[in-house]
Amino acid sequence: MFETHKVEIEWAGRPLILETGKIARQADGAVLATYGETVVLATVVSAKEPKPGQDFFPLTVNYQEKTYAAGKIPGGYFKREGRPSEKETLVSRLIDRPIRPLFPAGYKNDTQVVVTVMQHDLENDPDVLSMVAASAALTLSGVPFMGPVGGARVGYINGEYVLNPHLDENDESVLDLVVAGTSEAVLMVESEAKELNEEIMLGAVMFGHRGFQPVIDAIIKLAEAAAKEPRDFTAPDHSELEAAMLKLTEEELRAAYKNTEKAARYAAVDAVKAKVKAHFVDAEGNSSYPSDVIGSVFKELQAKIVRWNILDTKSRIDGRDLETVRPIVAEVGLLPRTHGSALFTRGETQAIVVATLGTGEDEQYVDSLTGMYKETFMLHYNFPPYSVGETGRMGSPGRREIGHGKLAWRAVHPMLPTAEAFPYTLRVVSEITESNGSSSMATVCGTSLALMDAGVPLAKPVAGIAMGLIKEDERFAVLSDILGDEDHLGDMDFKVAGTDAGITSLQMDIKIEGITEEIMGIALNQAKGGRLHILGEMAKAISESRGQLGEFAPRIETMNIPVDKIREVIGSGGKVIREIVEKTGAKINIEDDGTIKIASASGKEIEAARKWIHSIVAEPEIGQIYEGTVVKIADFGAFVNFFGPRDGLVHISQLASERVAKTSDVVKEGQKVWVKLLGFDERGKVRLSMKIIDQATGKEIAQEKKSAEDAE
Repeated sequence: MFETHKVEIEWAGRPLILETGKIARQADGAVLATYGETVVLATVVSAKEPKPGQDFFPLTVNYQEKTYAAGKIPGGYFKREGRPSEKETLVSRLIDRPIRPLFPAGYKNDTQVVVTVMQHDLENDPDVLSMVAASAALTLSGVPFMGPVGGARVGYINGEYVLNPHLDENDESVLDLVVAGTSEAVLMVESEAKELNEEIMLGAVMFGHRGFQPVIDAIIKLAEAAAKEPRDFTAPDHSELEAAMLKLTEEELRAAYKNTEKAARYAAVDAVKAKVKAHFVDAEGNSSYPSDVIGSVFKELQAKIVRWNILDTKSRIDGRDLETVRPIVAEVGLLPRTHGSALFTRGETQAIVVATLGTGEDEQYVDSLTGMYKETFMLHYNFPPYSVGETGRMGSPGRREIGHGKLAWRAVHPMLPTAEAFPYTLRVVSEITESNGSSSMATVCGTSLALMDAGVPLAKPVAGIAMGLIKEDERFAVLSDILGDEDHLGDMDFKVAGTDAGITSLQMDIKIEGITEEIMGIALNQAKGGRLHILGEMAKAISESRGQLGEFAPRIETMNIPVDKIREVIGSGGKVIREIVEKTGAKINIEDDGTIKIASASGKEIEAARKWIHSIVAEPEIGQIYEGTVVKIADFGAFVNFFGPRDGLVHISQLASERVAKTSDVVKEGQKVWVKLLGFDERGKVRLSMKIIDQATGKEIAQEKKSAEDAE
């Protein structure tokens, strides 16, 4: 019934198995991939014909994690997987980025890649395996795809590169890098690092590239046995239209791209576009070419004009040379009632970034396949349509917003203080108010400024820069601080963030079939110069974290109690902890290890809560004097609450120096009294005394008498 094919190799000390022919046979391509004991299913379906008028390549990648893969049932009321998690969105992008440039120009058939995590061994992250499986499924599908693509994760532990480290090794590594590419070149890099230099980062990329070559060989071997016949596809030839359009518009397009201001440049380009439409489409709307073809050829012509200008003159759209960074203005304290804020402007890209400090109650609980964990640093990136002078739908964040926010998160995260040194939950929001090139790197800079303005003790300021590439045959130019047009029309988006000492995050996407180690090295070194320049401009606003928190930020004090005392602080059903919060006004978070965080904007509230908790967990000392309250009267004496929740008995013989006939003759319920702790009886009951304490002063009578004699 099944015609199955399988390839197995040993990869980084674990078996990698690629199987096809048994599951999802109606898809154009389907591969079940196993690494260790993690299993994913990748499927590919591509429409046989493009939709009429389609003017772009509609590729969709959906990565989905099923909780059954880890033997779990989803949380929540509905008990089924819902909208994609952040991890699923990020991995979908991770798969999309290296495969998209390998489809031929002009292919516009609706194409969907679906990768499902079927089993997770809690040792091998499914993300890299999913890239491999998707590449294999595409290679088998018959869809025009110039792959296969391989991928790998690289760690750096004790000065050595590690290929595909286990999940539990990530804590030991100062690098988490994912690289993907073909047998010849690198296509995509995503990473977080702890201030590693350019040489180590480049070495990691090339180590990963060499590391996934056996995977590419395995995919080719599987394809030789099981690949479908390639679909007939010939890229449409529009050279005649392009030549006519170039002759009509070259001079005006070149002039349009000499406008250094974005709005003026766009207006000039739109005027040329209108001229093209008027020339090739008559008044009745008739034309020898479909409108979508005219539009796509015009876009290609725009790209060529920009690229020719840069390669020929080494001068860019806005007049800069290849390495100059646009003018920068950095400001902090823009919103004085927030905990920390910054306005970062670089050319026509601008971000307002706001930092908020919270407590343990504000931590984000993340339910992943590997288990529940708490996130104390959140960075949210918003890209409203007005930032590029457009109208558009406003709603929940899309893949782009989530991806850009995570990139900035990775850049800043290595420089944050530990939870023990700074026990706050941090949320940063970046509002992009203008955009013309690398708003994600503006977010990195603005986040660093806002956190320092909030008094968060960053180890060092962090800055980011976006690099571009124009490559034609053997000629190439690497561009620092790219504009939006240079991003869209260029061959590379290479983003580097870090401190003055090293790189903290690196992201690269290639739109051509890959770049060489030489070009990557040039881009990294050129990015270093740009990053140091940006850090210098940021330092004009603030160079290190403020010594104290802002006026409106909460204060947090940490104290530790014995684990066996946690129950007493919480109380039955949370009664005690609720009372402390209500009476003092402070927020209190208790960890399982006995760590207690007390938060409030008022130092008095923190101190009141701290004293209350201390009175619950501390033990009273024999011989010490305490002020207490009479809580109950009996024939044989009075019970006094004298130390937190602790009560003790003042026997009737210890109420006063003279003989007492009735307890009520001396004390009443609710009365404040001074008592001395005499000790504990054989049953552990507390014994107190009032008669040896001066009830007016709270001092022991013998001591007062001695003090008076000494004074005489």
